Amino acid sequence: MNRGNFSRRGFLQSSVAALGAAGLPAWYAHELIAAEAQNAATPRPAANDKITMGIVGCGSPQSRSLQVVGEGSSVKEIQYVAVCDVDASHLKRAKDVMKQRGFDCATHKDFHEITRNKDIDTVLVATPDHWHAQVAIDAMRHGKDVYCEKPLTLTVEEADAVVKVAKATGRVLQVGSQQRTVFRGMFRLACELVRNGRLGKISTIECRIGNNPTSGAIPEKTAPEGLDWDMWLGPAPWVPYYSAGANRRGGRTNCHYEFRWWYDYSGGKMTDWGAHHLDIAQCALGMDGSGPVGVEVLEATPPYAGKDGYNCHEDFKIKYTYANGAEVLCSSRRGSDPGKLVNASGAVPAGRGGGERRIGAGENGVLFIGEHGKIFVSRGDLLASDAKILSEPLKDDAIKIYPTRPTVHMQNFIDCVKSRQKPITSVEIGASSVIVCHIGALALRSGQKFTWDPERHVSDNEAVNAMLSRPRREPWKLDV
Repeated sequence: MNRGNFSRRGFLQSSVAALGAAGLPAWYAHELIAAEAQNAATPRPAANDKITMGIVGCGSPQSRSLQVVGEGSSVKEIQYVAVCDVDASHLKRAKDVMKQRGFDCATHKDFHEITRNKDIDTVLVATPDHWHAQVAIDAMRHGKDVYCEKPLTLTVEEADAVVKVAKATGRVLQVGSQQRTVFRGMFRLACELVRNGRLGKISTIECRIGNNPTSGAIPEKTAPEGLDWDMWLGPAPWVPYYSAGANRRGGRTNCHYEFRWWYDYSGGKMTDWGAHHLDIAQCALGMDGSGPVGVEVLEATPPYAGKDGYNCHEDFKIKYTYANGAEVLCSSRRGSDPGKLVNASGAVPAGRGGGERRIGAGENGVLFIGEHGKIFVSRGDLLASDAKILSEPLKDDAIKIYPTRPTVHMQNFIDCVKSRQKPITSVEIGASSVIVCHIGALALRSGQKFTWDPERHVSDNEAVNAMLSRPRREPWKLDV
């Protein structure tokens, strides 16, 4: 027994040391390890306590749904029973991958066969963005709790609709904005430090989300055999299938993965990385469920004007103004120079080419600027202008962004399915964060500066208000 206790103590000490070497302050590393240990000690469910889940949108080589399944492999309550995709090759791959992971899943082409199956408890929605609201709403109306990948919706109208249905049905919805949970807790720590005044009054938050790729004209092609192109388009306008060339994701197209760079199906980096980093800005400002009061484009390169190529703005810089005076700048490669930043030990991380690490203008991450210093957080870094900003523990009564400290996003969802509590990225949080993304994209597309009502979700600009919703192709209606 003594040897076992010593071994466990040694393991915990080495784990804390490893997190410290990665830049986390020791006090926070202890909290994180304790949370991990508590999660690991939770008894595994019996076979009859399993929660069944169906997946809608799965099987591509870049499938986020299969990544979510992998990231949540420690969640033993889930029994995956069905997969759905409109691409036959993806469906076969999903079936094979899930079988390798121990799940014999039924296959479907029509998502209704999952959302309306009484033997399925929960639904993972990982379709292209323009399908998220449609599938999530149908699932909730048929008694399912939903884990929906970010961005939650394609439009502001859809965001309001999803919240309305979730409230009316009492279903649990977790948005897959996992930066609140994983990545060694660094984003959560940064938010809690800001919320508890470690930087004083916040003047600016920079969300660096990268630039959109460009394509030029892409030739029209016949959709690949096995892909139901009409169903893939769904509520979006009918257009030809475009495809050309090859890249690491399979080429330029308006379909798999590359749909992100077309405003008909997504919002470019604004709803891709913006859904992550603007969500963190909202959290740090204490604005979950709310939003800014003004939006303005500071810089933007004109998008491709044709209908046969990526039409998201390649480079951009958008300013959001909040009622408390804070500004959030969301940009592609146009961040400021934060100067010398250190980790919790006071050391400047080494750069890739040797020497001291510097945070460049285009480096992906979130930079908080306050009257008492700066914090930069990304999926690999937690740095500050002064080590004490990170190294001094928060008080026991400090503001927390969530009552517990989940370390697996899917586990938090399943825990809330059982408890009926709100998950860490609830439908209200996910909707408010994605609306911030949408109004930034609308500022880019309209070229207009406007004020925004974060409660009523309307602007003072009629051109912008006309873009809060979009026509939906028959028979795909929201009916909310």
